[in-house]
Amino acid sequence: MIRSIVKYFLQGLLVVAPIAITLYVLIQIFLALDNLVPLKYPGLGIIAVLAAITIIGFVANYLISDRLKMWFNRQIRKAPLINLIYTAVKDVLNALVGDKRSFNKPVLVQLSSDSAVRRVGFITDEEFVKLAGLGEDYITVYCPHSYNISGNVYLVPKSQVTELDLPSSDVMKYIVSAGVTQINKNS
Repeated sequence: MIRSIVKYFLQGLLVVAPIAITLYVLIQIFLALDNLVPLKYPGLGIIAVLAAITIIGFVANYLISDRLKMWFNRQIRKAPLINLIYTAVKDVLNALVGDKRSFNKPVLVQLSSDSAVRRVGFITDEEFVKLAGLGEDYITVYCPHSYNISGNVYLVPKSQVTELDLPSSDVMKYIVSAGVTQINKNS
């Protein structure tokens, strides 16, 4: 009887935990954004933040000249620590949602020619290796870690990389979930 109770508890935990954790994270994000502009009614702060970000995006896209943007970027480059943080955040956001999305070419990587083991990753750059003097036989592949916000960057011979004909978002979920998320070829 106790074994059945434990089994049902664990089964319930498998149902409730993902929902509860997702809701908790979403609520915390909502509250953090909503509190950026403290207004009398809940939700107005987040609407104000989203509206402000949208307006800033519009202004940056249509009203601020490229010359002013270049001047701003030069000023940022002069401050070493600020430059490091600013460019890293900017590049990651551009890789995820910008015009230059970088996680759109999922691949399998054979890390050594005599190994049958493969890593799943994404081609992120094909130009750096030329700058590094490795020639055109190499490409840059990013392999995220499972259950972690980190990963490894490899410079890999093209011959050891196989492109995957799968949706990039599904491959990222597969990697981050340590391979437990199912991928549908038709999604």
